[in-house]
Amino acid sequence: MILLGYDIGTSSVKASLVDAETGKTIASAQYPDTEAPIITKQAGWAEQDPQMWWDELKQATARVAEKAGGSLDGVAAIGISYQMHGLVCVDKDGNALRPSIIWCDGRAVPYGNKAFEAIGSEKCLTRLLNSPGNFTAAKLAWVKENEPELFAKIDKIMLPGDYIAMRLSGGDRQTTVSGLSEGMFWDFKNNCVSRDIMDFFGFNDSIISDIVPTFSVQSRVCKAVAEELGLKEGTPISYRGGDQPNNALSLNVMKPGEIAATGGTSGVVYGVLGDVNYDKLSRVNTFAHVNHNQPDTRLGVLLCINGTGILNAWMKRTVAPEGISYGEINDLAETAPIGGEGLSVIPFGNGAERVLQNENPGASVHGINFNIHTKAHLLRAAQEGIAFSFAYGMEIMQQMGMEIKTIKAGHANLFLSPLFRRTLAAVTGATIELYETDGSVGAAYGAGIGAGIYKDSDDSFKTLKHISTEKPVEETADYKAAYELWKKRLATVAG
Repeated sequence: MILLGYDIGTSSVKASLVDAETGKTIASAQYPDTEAPIITKQAGWAEQDPQMWWDELKQATARVAEKAGGSLDGVAAIGISYQMHGLVCVDKDGNALRPSIIWCDGRAVPYGNKAFEAIGSEKCLTRLLNSPGNFTAAKLAWVKENEPELFAKIDKIMLPGDYIAMRLSGGDRQTTVSGLSEGMFWDFKNNCVSRDIMDFFGFNDSIISDIVPTFSVQSRVCKAVAEELGLKEGTPISYRGGDQPNNALSLNVMKPGEIAATGGTSGVVYGVLGDVNYDKLSRVNTFAHVNHNQPDTRLGVLLCINGTGILNAWMKRTVAPEGISYGEINDLAETAPIGGEGLSVIPFGNGAERVLQNENPGASVHGINFNIHTKAHLLRAAQEGIAFSFAYGMEIMQQMGMEIKTIKAGHANLFLSPLFRRTLAAVTGATIELYETDGSVGAAYGAGIGAGIYKDSDDSFKTLKHISTEKPVEETADYKAAYELWKKRLATVAG
C-alpha cells in the first residue's frame, strides 16, 4: 500500500511515495530544480501564480512516478503540505482571480494593525490568539480595498493547500480549522469562524470554504486529473496541513511540550501546547495544530524568521566563491573562529518580521574590519546570525512557559550544517535530534492517518529514522558572548 505526499513550497513542489507498511520512502522528486520565481511588483510584496504550483505538481508527479517504475496505481491516499498564510482567490468556476499573496508579502501589516486596534487587543488575543497582523485575513482586506472589482468576483478564498486539493478533486472547495486559524479566521473561544474578523473587514460568510477535519477523507481525485497524473480515479485526499504544522507531524511532534524546527527559505521553531496561550505582542503566533480537536486542545506556537535559508542562499550567490556547494560553504565558514572576530550579521532581510512586531529593519552586517575579515568570516557570521535569530525567538516562547530541552528537525536544509546546529545548541542549551523525513513524506503519513490506514501518529511514525544528535558544545561561553553582541547590534537597527 502506497501513500503519496505533496509539499507545495515557495521554491518548488516535492512529491514522495511512502510504503505504508515499512515506512520506507520509495521515491521522491521535486520540480523545478532551481528556485521557483516570486513576483515582486513593489518592495515588500511577494506573489506566486497558483497555476504555477499546479504545473509544478504535475511535473513532480511525473518524476516521482518515473523513479517508482512508471506507475502510481498503488497509491491509496494523498496528503498535502503547503506554504502557510498565502491568499488564493477563486471565482465560481474555480479560476484563480489573481496571483496568490504569499507568506512573506508585507503589504497587509497596516490592515491587520487597524483591525487589532478596532477589535481590541483583549478580544484578538483571547479569541484569535494573535494580532491579525500580516495574515491571510489582512491580505484579503488589502484586496477588498485596492482591487474592489476583483474582490466582487471572489467565490471562495483558499490557502495554497486548499487550492491544490480543489484542483485534484476537480472542484471541491474545502479548508480546515487549522488552516482557518493560520489565516486569523478562527475564534478559539467560540469554536467558530471569527465574527469579529468577518464583520470588521466586511467579508461575506459565503467566501469561507466548507470546513473538513484535517485527518479525514476530504475529497477524491476526479477522473480527468486521475488520467492526467496517472492516479486511480477516486483516490482519497485525506490530509492537508500548513508546512510548519506538517513539519511537526513529520517528526511526530504532536503532544504538549514537544518541539520541531526547520530551516528552509524561512526558519521556524514550532512547539505544541495543551492549553490556550499567546504572546501579548504577537511576536510568536499560536494556531490550531493538525490534531487540534475539541475538547482536546492542541495548539502550535510558531516562531517564524523570514530571513534564514534565503540569507544562506544569498551568501552562496553573492559572497561565496563561485561554483562551490553548500557543503563546501560550511567547510569554509568553519575556518573562521566562533563569533567571526567581532563580525555579526542581522538576517532580517526578507520582509516584515513578526518576532520584531512586524518591523522590517532589513539585513545588515556589523563590525567589519577590512584588515582581518574574509569570505569565511562573512559566511560564518551569516549562519551564526540565523541561529541567533532562532534563539532570540525561542526566548519569547520560554517566556510563555514553554520548556525547550530538545529540538527535533529533519536532516535537511540549514540543519545539514554542523556549524549551524552547533551554534543553535550552544546558545539555547537544547539538544538537537535529526531525523530522516521531510514535508512531503510527512504529508504522505498524514494521508495514511486520515484514510484510516494508521490508527494514530504514533502508529504511522514507528519507523521514523533517527540520524544524529547534537548536544551543546564545550565552547558554549564563546557562542553566548557572540550572541549577546548580536543582540546589542540588533537593538540598534530594530529599536
